[in-house]
Parts: sequence; structure tokens; C-alpha cells
Amino acid sequence: MHIHILGICGTFMGSLAVLAKELGHRVTGSDANVYPPMSTQLEAQGIELLQGYEPAHLQPAPDLVVVGNALSRGNPAVEYVLNQGLPYVSGPQWLADHVLQGRWVLAAAGTHGKTTTSSMLAWVLEHAGMSPGFLIGGVPQNFGVSARLGGTPFFVVEADEYDSAFFDKRSKFVHYRPRTAILNNLEFDHADIFPDLAAIERQFHHLVRTVPGEGLVIHPAGEQALQRVVEMGCWTPVQTTGEGGQWQARLLSADGSRFEVWFDEALMGVVEWALTGQHNVANALATLAAARHVGVVPELGIAGLSSFKSVKRRMEKVAEVKGVTIYDDFAHHPTAIATTLDGLRKQIGDAPLIAVIEPRSNSMKLGAHRDGLPASVVQADRVYWYAPANLGWDLAATVASSSVPTEVCDSLEAIIAGVKAHAAPGTQVVVMSNGGFGGLHGKLAKALEE
Repeated sequence: MHIHILGICGTFMGSLAVLAKELGHRVTGSDANVYPPMSTQLEAQGIELLQGYEPAHLQPAPDLVVVGNALSRGNPAVEYVLNQGLPYVSGPQWLADHVLQGRWVLAAAGTHGKTTTSSMLAWVLEHAGMSPGFLIGGVPQNFGVSARLGGTPFFVVEADEYDSAFFDKRSKFVHYRPRTAILNNLEFDHADIFPDLAAIERQFHHLVRTVPGEGLVIHPAGEQALQRVVEMGCWTPVQTTGEGGQWQARLLSADGSRFEVWFDEALMGVVEWALTGQHNVANALATLAAARHVGVVPELGIAGLSSFKSVKRRMEKVAEVKGVTIYDDFAHHPTAIATTLDGLRKQIGDAPLIAVIEPRSNSMKLGAHRDGLPASVVQADRVYWYAPANLGWDLAATVASSSVPTEVCDSLEAIIAGVKAHAAPGTQVVVMSNGGFGGLHGKLAKALEE
């Protein structure tokens, strides 16, 4: 079967393409923006990528078109599909019908940490010899690919609350029907499709409704929004994590790189790993709870976590030039920015820390999170904000109240010049964006080299 994927370079759709290829289909795809890491992964898999959304890409007609949720009515390819009567489906629906049917699905949902938690969980199951399938919205470094079918009934999926397609406004995760569901945390996000937090809570409750009575729901004990979700009705056993929960961590190092794991007040073991930050400790507890549900004893799960290498673009060290370290990070919400910088600060102590941030997500472009931005960067010594001409709100006015030396730039060149002027040996530079950021990491490394 020839499957053509519209929006193929999105992290979800690109992963879908890998699975479709593994199932033996001929897979092609088109996207407005073809950039790594997804483009390189797809090219390595021998999947043909086409730039733009030309109707000609759909000639001769494929057997099925999978439509990404970034595409809407008016898009030339979408209009062609509808006018020609070509068979089409949303990505989550295709995944549910062709991959997840009959599998034990373990889903990681939440505003933050979905990619990292699903990567951790897939690795812990792999380490335990369970050869899981997975679909993750990023590239876990332990695997080097974002998706695979796997050789057993177990399948780990990153469960996103974003909508499924222009013709299906349900959250993607409603399609997945997990037996093991992690609800990491819940904050207001995706202001382009949700009017308020209550609307997102309702979608999370739709997910809870699909978990069988013999399944398991895992969530942090202290998360009020998730508590409200569960109180709407839950027909499934629940395990809680974090302070006041059944699964707890006791830090042995302030940066979270060493911690004890306790379950039901019994010590399970010690995690020593390369990751930092309280958020990753929380991700680890949820992972261990989910893994235990499918038969991985905590001791074995802890051993798996100790060899976990994180995910591309999640505090990924991409260069070290003349003593200056550059990290690439996906953070694009004030909470994620704050927790990421806090974890790094605890690791590096008093070393100079420069943050470079692009407010690129749809919620950011709408200004939904702008009030939280000034306080999110308090752990940095200096911050460069990128304000493109089309941002639509006054970023400079918003961050003017920040207690950290701050510069708002309208070009990558201005950012590079600023960082170059202030980066001395020992400086840590974190570049944060949920897009390609114009290849800033490489340009910055090159400028520092000169």
C-alpha cells in the first residue's frame, strides 16, 4: 500500500512514517518545513520527503493519505484530497487501527515530560528484555529512532493532548486506549485550541475513561488539576507518585543525579544517572510505577534508568567550544524553562549560565504564557530572547521586569554577537526552542570557534 503523509516532519507524523515503513508500506510525505532531527531520521529510513504541499505530490493517487494536525482547510494538499475523494485518516486513528490494536499500550500523558517519560519507559522495558514497540515525539538516544513496532505485545506511546486533525478535534490520546496510563502533570497549554484549563481537564478525563478496570492510572499526589480529573470518575486502580504518594524519591544529590526510590515506604534502590532536575526525578518515579505494572520489578527498572541516555533536544549537549558548553533544549513553556534551568544550575554550581529562548509554540505566539516568562529564567545569569517580527505581542515589555540581565533580539546575528561577547571558558549556554531555531546551535558554535 502507498501511504502519503501530510506534515511528515512533525515529531508524531515522522514516527508514524517509520512504523508504516516497518509494516511494509511504501511511504512518502510532504511538509512545509523539512528539518532535523526528523528529516535526517526519515531520509535514513529511505522515506521520500517533498517540500511544500503541492497537489502534484498526490499524483498518482496514493492508497491512503494520513493528515497531520498542523494542516487545515485551505491548504492546497488538503483541498486536493477532499476534491478528489481520496481516502484520508488522522495520524492517531491510523496508529490505533494498524499498530495499537490488541497490544498492551503504556501511554505517557501530561503538559511536560511526555517525551522523556515515554523514552525512559521504553528503555526500562527494553533493558528488562521485553522488546517493546514505541512511538515517541523525539529521538531517544538509547534507540536512535523515534518509533519501532517491537516484538512483543507491549507498546509505549507518547500521549499528546493536542487535537487529532482538522476533521477530528478530540485529543490524540483518546484514540490510544492504554492499559497503563501515566498522567505526569497538567497546566494550561495549547491556547490555540483550548480556551482554559478546564477544557484540557475534560480531555484528560476522556483518556481516563478509556483505561480498563484491570489497568493502572499513575499520577503525582500533589497535582491539583489531575486530582480534579480523577475525581470526575475513575474506574481503574490508581498509584500516586511524589510527595505524599506511594512512589517517592529521596535526593542524594541536589541536582537529582542520585536519588533513592521508595515504594509503599520500602526502599527499592538508588538511581544514579546522567540526568538532572526535579522534573526528571518525577518522570523516573512514574516510569518505575508503569514498568512494575507490566512485571518489571523496581530493582530491574532502577538498573535500566541508570543507563538511560535521555532524548535528543532535551538538554542535549551539542557542542563544546573553547570551554563554552552549548545545550539544545525543547523547553517552550515557563514551567519547563524554569525546571530545566534549575536542574542545570544545581549541576554546575556558580558557573555562568546563559539562556537563549525562542517563544515559538502556538500558545507562546498567542501570548498565553507571557506573564510567566520573567520569573522562569531566574536561575540564568543572562538571557537572550528572540522576538521575530511576526510575534504579535511586545516581548520586550513582558520581560522588562526580569531580575536577570536581559536582551531582546530580532535576529540570530544579534543573539550570536551577544553570547559571543559574554561567553568565557566555563560558561554554559542553553538554547531553548520547540523548532529548528534557524540552525542557531551550529552558527553559535562556529562563531565561538572563530
